[in-house]
Amino acid sequence: MKEVKVGICGLGTVGGGTYNVLMRNGEMIAGRAGCRIQIARIASRRQRDDIDLGDIPFSLDVFDVVNDPEVDIVIELIGGYDVARELVLTAINNGKHVVTANKALIAVHGNEIFEAAAEKGVIVAFEAGVAGGIPVIKAIREGMSANRIDCVAGIINGTGNYILTEMRAGREFAEVLKEAQELGYAEADPTFDVEGIDAAHKLTILASTSFGVPLQFERAYTEGISEITPYDIAHAELLGYRIKHLGIARRRESGIELRVHPTLVPRSHLIAQVDGVLNAVLVDGDAVGQTMYYGPGAGDEATASAVIADIVDVARSVAHQSLQRVPYLGFEPASLEDLNVLPMDDIQSAYYLRIQALDRPGVLAKVASIMSEHGINIESIMQKESELEGGTIPVIILTHTVQERQINRAIADLEALSDIQNKVVRIRAENFN
Repeated sequence: MKEVKVGICGLGTVGGGTYNVLMRNGEMIAGRAGCRIQIARIASRRQRDDIDLGDIPFSLDVFDVVNDPEVDIVIELIGGYDVARELVLTAINNGKHVVTANKALIAVHGNEIFEAAAEKGVIVAFEAGVAGGIPVIKAIREGMSANRIDCVAGIINGTGNYILTEMRAGREFAEVLKEAQELGYAEADPTFDVEGIDAAHKLTILASTSFGVPLQFERAYTEGISEITPYDIAHAELLGYRIKHLGIARRRESGIELRVHPTLVPRSHLIAQVDGVLNAVLVDGDAVGQTMYYGPGAGDEATASAVIADIVDVARSVAHQSLQRVPYLGFEPASLEDLNVLPMDDIQSAYYLRIQALDRPGVLAKVASIMSEHGINIESIMQKESELEGGTIPVIILTHTVQERQINRAIADLEALSDIQNKVVRIRAENFN
């Protein structure tokens, strides 16, 4: 049986998981790949005492891997932007194939990396960059290749999903975030997770593979969950909805929507029932209809599962000297369309609004009049007289689908009323019908 040699860059959570699974399941993986996959070299910023590398060469410089002539496939698991970009481009320039779990790298520098790889005739694989162990990229690029995909959306950050799940019990955001950090679900600096940046990286990749557009992370709208309150979570439940932090990409006649934000989803929908640190991706194709992919979106061996699946794909090509492979983004480069990414003013959504109104006669009529003036139909409205606080009462409205510019103008007019106190709370809602 032929032998393909790989070099692992990074021995953190995912790197350690990849090493362990390759060592444990090596014989079975060889049977599936049609070749033996040998770890030729490992490099990381530090060596782990809990992993026995045996006689595998180890160094502290990851560039030792990409410059090793014995290595056929470089596995990039160091994360980040700059060093990872240099590492991957050097590997490509040296004629090596690359497998990466780095969604930030692909979302921001993927266009450049894929162009360089095409010129050198090497493969760059990145399944593990989106939704951890869920093989959603392969499903979209290959399993749904007959479909025009109109929408892809999902819970693609486990930290945010864990926080919102725990807040349903009435707990505050700060308290649950601290717990998530103690459990290892959130980083010491949780900005990428709770402000939607991590999810926007993943959504950028999902949108490109779904719609056949270049990667364009810089155009993605991001909004985090740090302002979500237990009060709004509870009242969304009363309306029959659950708040989830979603990435949503949708094809419209005038372009595509590319947005990450808290979203009300009907409690009866499968995606509303995905709790804790789990991920789920909903894909809507014209031929197959709605499909959903669900499972662990992070973790050492769960993510290693996707990393090794890519290694197997690439190793088959190396062993059999055939670089026939699905295009990086599922479309041939010449077929990519530079579709317009719609500004948020042009997106369409339903909306949950919470308005703090003074307890005066006629206030509700003024609110309804403003909504009507802006062409916004109200699906339901609740006025919570029993929760009088500081002379104000919460008025909670759920609208039908409208353009965001309409709701923005209505909110501006509402906040200008002397009867309205504080900012109007606005959360978008999706039914995914």
